[in-house]
This record gives sequence, C-alpha cells and structure tokens, in this order.
Amino acid sequence: MDNVVLADSEGAIETRGIEPVPDQERHGRVRELFPTWVAANISVLLLTMGAALVVFNALNFWQVLIVAACAALASFGMVGVLSVSGKWGGAPGAMLSRATFGVRGNLFPGAILWVARFGWETINAVTGAYAVLTVLDLLFGIKSNNVLIVITLFVFVACTFLVSGMGRKALNVCNKWSTYLFGIFSVLVLGYLIATMDWDEVFSKPAGTTAMMITGIGTIAAGGISWVPTGPDFTRYLPHAASGKKIVGATISGAGLVMVPMVLMGAVMAVATPGLAEAPDPVSFLGDILPTWLAVPYLVTAIVGMLLINSLSMYSAGFTAQTMGVKLPRAMAVSINAVISLVGGLLLMLVAKSFLSSFITFLILLAVSFSAWIGVYAVDMARRRARAVRYDPEGLMDTGRTSRYWYVGGFCWQAMTAWTIALIAGICFTKCDWFTGPLASTFVGKYGLSWAATIAISALLMAVLPAPRESASADADTDAAAGSQRESAAA
Repeated sequence: MDNVVLADSEGAIETRGIEPVPDQERHGRVRELFPTWVAANISVLLLTMGAALVVFNALNFWQVLIVAACAALASFGMVGVLSVSGKWGGAPGAMLSRATFGVRGNLFPGAILWVARFGWETINAVTGAYAVLTVLDLLFGIKSNNVLIVITLFVFVACTFLVSGMGRKALNVCNKWSTYLFGIFSVLVLGYLIATMDWDEVFSKPAGTTAMMITGIGTIAAGGISWVPTGPDFTRYLPHAASGKKIVGATISGAGLVMVPMVLMGAVMAVATPGLAEAPDPVSFLGDILPTWLAVPYLVTAIVGMLLINSLSMYSAGFTAQTMGVKLPRAMAVSINAVISLVGGLLLMLVAKSFLSSFITFLILLAVSFSAWIGVYAVDMARRRARAVRYDPEGLMDTGRTSRYWYVGGFCWQAMTAWTIALIAGICFTKCDWFTGPLASTFVGKYGLSWAATIAISALLMAVLPAPRESASADADTDAAAGSQRESAAA
C-alpha cells in the first residue's frame, strides 16, 4: 500500500483504485469541481436536444430557457448533493454503494449502472466520431464512408482510453483548458447567431403546452442524472472539512454554465433550420449553419470536450468494474468499456437507421435505471448524516461475512426491496420507441415523469422500511468516528 500512496501522491498517473483515500492524501479543492462539470457537458448533443425541444415539443424561446435551467438545477443539484458522500467516505460512488445495498446486493444495481454507462459512452464516442468526419469534410472535402467511420471511431475511443487511464490529475488539467477554449468559441458562436438570426421569427414562435415543457425537462435532465452515481468519484480527494454547500454550488454552476446556453443555441438554430433535429447525425448541421472559419475550430474544441466527457465516464466506469469484481487495475479495467464503446459505436453508425431516435430512447431508459439507485442512496446518506455514522473503509473493502456491510447474507433487504420495486414501477410508466409500459397512459407517463416517480418511490420505500442495522462488529468504531463525522457533515 505504501508504494501505491507514493505513486498516487507524486506521479502523473493515478494508481489508486477503489480503495478509500486516506485523510493524509485528501488534498483536493472544491474549485476543481467547476471545470470538471463544465467539461462533462461540452457536447454538441445539447444543441441537438435544444433543437428537439422546438421541433418535436413545439416550445418557444422562453420555454426552452425555463426547461434548460430547470433540467440543469434538478439533475446536477442531485449530482452535487450526493457527491458530498465522496468526501465523507473517500471512495467512488460504486464503492460507497456497498454500504447502502450490502456487499452482494450492490452487484445488482451496479450491473445496471455499468451497462447504462456503456450506452452513454457509446453515444458520446459516436458523436465525437461524427464531429471528426464533419471537420474532415469541411476542411478537405473528404466524404464519410464505412472505412473512415471505423478509423475515426477507433481513434476517438483510443484517445478516450488513454486520457481516462491517466486518472484524476490529468483529467483536471485537461478539463481546465478545455473549459477556456470551449468557452471562447461558444461566445463567438453565440455572437454570430445574435448578428445573423432573424430574431423576430425566433420570438414570434407560439408557446407550447405545459406537458411538453415537463417532458422536455426530463429529457434534458437525463444526461445529468446519469452522472449522479459517479459524483462521489470526483470528491473523494476532498478533505472532510470541505464545504458541502460549495460542492453543490460548484457542480450546478459548472454544468449550468454550459447546458443552458447550448440548449438555447440549439433551439435558436432550429428556428432557422427545422431539419436540424432530424439530421442523420448530430453534428454535420453545424457546417450548414456556421461559416467554415467558425464551424471548424468550434467542432475541434467540441471534439476535445466530448473526449473528456467520455474520459470522465470511463474513469468512473473503471471503479464500477472493480467493484463488480473485475480483477484488474483501474486503468486496465477501463479497457473493457473502451472495447464495448467501439463495438456499440460501430453498430450505431453503420446499422442503426436513426441516431436521434436511438439517442432519445436511450436517454429515457437511462434516467429510469439511474433514478432507482438515487432515491435509495439519498435516504441512506441522510440517515448517516443524522446519526453521524461514518463510512467504514475496512468494511467497504471487505466482501466477506466479516464486513460491516454484510447485513443479511450480503444483502440489505430494505435497500434491495425499495430499488427493485421502484425500478419496475419506473419501467411501467415509461414510453419509448422500443416499448410502452402498462402505466404509460397515466399522468406520470404522459408528462414524462417516470424518472421523478422512480426516485420518489425508491426514496419513500427506503424511508418507511425499518432502518438497516450494520454489523455489530464495527459498532465500536462508530463512537470514535462520530465527532469527526458530525464535523464533516456540518461542513
């Protein structure tokens, strides 16, 4: 362990895996979270989603603004709040989840979150590859073909793997500079739109229905919801004294700074180019709307941004793989996701008929699958804060009967019950291209609130069921840690 600590403290490549970070290594700063969550949202997919709010949901400019702001606040508000557990336990979210579901029970929600993460990484890899193909077309007139698709996707996934494998320090540096570059070019794009758009046409668009606004909030928020279980991964190096309010503030502001303007820009672009939301890929439309001198550098910075999004996702996916029992170092565990992203990306680019349809369906299912975990985990966090119960590092690492989190046969039956019922209910409320749940015609289903209902059901069930009792073998540690936990919880 001493060698690991030295490498992690001084090297450029992070070698620490899922084991909790000792207090003496907690040198992170809350302000590092701001560029992290800016970088996590640098995706031209937000432009396409903003366009979809105008074309498919029939919303006007002001409604889109409200939808984008509410989605950012709701989704990344949850990311920020649950990220606080990272500084409490010093471990990734997938690892801390063992304390909630039990060392064996955690494998079930962990498996679903891991599979959903594959899908998200695949979508981002495909978008990045399309961006590269668009740049090649704009600069050199090279048209897309199957061979070029395979090459660009492979290169994008390989770069993602390399960056994510380096770990937290490398990601922090990349996030910082990509934030600056993307911010500069986004301002230029915004200025170009302000100068060239027919704003009378933009503001004269009639308002859409409230139902479509609520549905839109869920669609836009789905991307942020997918980050909730991995939020603790980026706060585990923060000291116990780090402010929880500042963690939440940095998370929401970093994400909102990108989400709101980009969704709005997509909506504005859709007024001039209604076919934007139905384009065969989510990127090439920029070459039609923006001049080449602006489209190319903007797309290049967007490519870097999407690479970082996938790197952040794969970074966390490595922890999930280790928690699931993959006996590989974190950097090597990431390779599993890289391979799956490559294969899934090729299927989506070469076989799937509609990118946007597949993407929207994926977002709907993604939100439900993550939401069941969120409600249970949030209630468990609240109980730990109220009772000043610290996460036990040895208990988290112990997967045997001696673990503090063994509960009954390795399962916390309360958490598993709440999670299972909420997940099934959420699917029943869901309607998408692939299937329609039996409760999709209800108020919750019509308004696209399956994700919110899933969170509420899982949280309510977890709260009303008897509070889980951790192993008595570790109770003595609780009293010794109570004072420190109260201090960190208050922060």
